[in-house]
Amino acid sequence: MQLTLSLRHFFQLCLLALAWPLLAYADLPKAANVPGGVAIVALGSTSAYPSPPQAWLGEQPIFVTADQNTWYAVVGLSLDLALGKHELRLTTAEETKTVSFNVQAKNYPKQYVKLKDKSKVELSATDQARAIREIAVIQEFKHHWRDSPDTDTALILPAKGKLGGRFGMRRYFNGELRAPHVGMDVVVPRDSPIIASGQGKVLAVDDYFFNGKTIFVDHGNGLITMYCHLNRIDVEVGSSIDKGQHLGLSGATGRATGPHLHWSVILNGVMVDPELLIKPF
Repeated sequence: MQLTLSLRHFFQLCLLALAWPLLAYADLPKAANVPGGVAIVALGSTSAYPSPPQAWLGEQPIFVTADQNTWYAVVGLSLDLALGKHELRLTTAEETKTVSFNVQAKNYPKQYVKLKDKSKVELSATDQARAIREIAVIQEFKHHWRDSPDTDTALILPAKGKLGGRFGMRRYFNGELRAPHVGMDVVVPRDSPIIASGQGKVLAVDDYFFNGKTIFVDHGNGLITMYCHLNRIDVEVGSSIDKGQHLGLSGATGRATGPHLHWSVILNGVMVDPELLIKPF
């Protein structure tokens, strides 16, 4: 009987290792347990769990990595996430359990934007239908998942310029409240070089009503970066990308008041504050 149990656990460990390759030690993001932030949740020691545990928030898989001999879940927290206690579902070869963490309030500032082109605020029926279709497509990209043994969470700024609108700002376009700002703006002249903030693969490129010419880079394990309002795109879908590699040129396509880069970071399907992941390169 004991032999049967040991063999069963052995095969469970093998299956877990195949499904989730051993991840390299990561430079963890800054922890911020607030809506729009990143929670760093300890899951147990690497000696207790030789293979990485699997973690979910609801039905969404969560990036798990190791640092200082401890497994951590790196959890993106949506801007509309309820305050208070939340639970991760954790699965190892031995057990399934829950691990809790708390989310606290954060007040983001307001931003007032004046657009001369009112058609970007008061949409026609045709533009409204286009925007709805594109938002649905972008939602699918946000939830894309690719297992990777080398996801790098130490991101770099993809452009050199003055930082403009910050993440989480409650935006008013021509006095009308719209969706909050879910990225970081870097003010740069038109046709300034835009580089990849981390290594990965080009997930998608397209020209959207609001975002303009846009690139999505998949860094693996639910970490995705988005580069918007470009004037030119110089990469193709499926291409492997190195950190710092040229992606395209900045512009003012889509809904933009002038040339700049809008840069977003997506983690387990939600937009999070990019500043939490920026590290020197």
